[in-house]
Amino acid sequence: MSIIEVKVPQLSESVSEATLLTWQKKIGEAVREGENLIDIETDKVVLELPAIKSGVLSKIIKADGAKVASGEVIAQIDTEGSVKAAAAPAAPAAAAPGAAKAPAQAAAVSPSARKLAHAHDVDAASLQGSGRHGLVTREDVLEAVQQTSATASQPAVAPVVVPAGDRPEQRVPMTRIRQRIAERLLQSQANAAILTTFNEVNMQPVIELRNKYKEAFEKKHGVKLGFSSFFVKAAVLALQKFPVVNASVDGTDIIYHGYFDIGMAIGSERGLVVPILRDADQLSLADIEKRIADFAARAKDGKLTMEELSGGTFSITNGGVFGSMLSTPIINPPQSAILGIHATKDRPVAENGQVVIRPMNYLALSYDHRIIDGREAVQFLGTIKEALEYPGRVLLDL
Repeated sequence: MSIIEVKVPQLSESVSEATLLTWQKKIGEAVREGENLIDIETDKVVLELPAIKSGVLSKIIKADGAKVASGEVIAQIDTEGSVKAAAAPAAPAAAAPGAAKAPAQAAAVSPSARKLAHAHDVDAASLQGSGRHGLVTREDVLEAVQQTSATASQPAVAPVVVPAGDRPEQRVPMTRIRQRIAERLLQSQANAAILTTFNEVNMQPVIELRNKYKEAFEKKHGVKLGFSSFFVKAAVLALQKFPVVNASVDGTDIIYHGYFDIGMAIGSERGLVVPILRDADQLSLADIEKRIADFAARAKDGKLTMEELSGGTFSITNGGVFGSMLSTPIINPPQSAILGIHATKDRPVAENGQVVIRPMNYLALSYDHRIIDGREAVQFLGTIKEALEYPGRVLLDL
């Protein structure tokens, strides 16, 4: 017998502990090298823990829902028991068909569906899979959520309470990520003097430029030309002009950052995540679009790394994708400002004494008034407005 220990991977310095979600294997089952054993949820991301060797899962030390720390041993694998493990489940199959069926159902749930099911307390194994060979897909879980037919399956979730008068209630504990989001929002409001200033921008020049070159852009770079890259470029230009907006507060000191790491807020089923575009000033429009698309795809599956979610000197959040017309975004500490983008809608505006229809977008800049004065905030937002209304200047670095 050769036993190896399954340990929690090294977490980032800002993460003290994590939570084990659901073991994908049972004691005595065969595991293959690289196969996911369990998902580990931190306050920033969900990590998959793959087996480092093939063998048999001989012991589970930490059960579902346990709190764990970096390097903690949570299970053991017998690397010499793989042959026995492969044959073991076959023997009791006839006598206990229910027991044989359960592992097959667990294996028939895609990783993204499993994470989404966990976020909504859906028993994915009980769903009828629409994928190939009965695979339960993300769409199957979404349909179950929409029909509100899923039942809570996690031990930590309290059952539905139906008091007299048929007014149901359900108590569900926050996920670690939701808890962390709540903590950071309260921290932001308690420790910063947040004000918000607004402006509006005529998006027609950007829309016309995008429509003119989007096919050629996609053909050359393999990614669609969206609007996000224009906003990032405009924000970097404004940050370069007003470096205090790119700064942060440390006690009684102001830290001016000589780099531009832009956080892009992305909504996922598990909550809001803010992956970072490192050195955004050095990225082309194509680089920005590719990275944002990659972030969005991996955010859905919980594949973002803790490094990608750490740091940042300024953030951008786009409530317009959900139809928001106006909002006051909350600063992501220790940053000092955040740009809110909203839905672009045709509105009547005055131009040269005439009323014309233009695609207008309301911009909101929330900022920490401790270090950013109103004049700087207004001028910063005005710089973004000008950059978007004259996008040629941004692309030509004028």
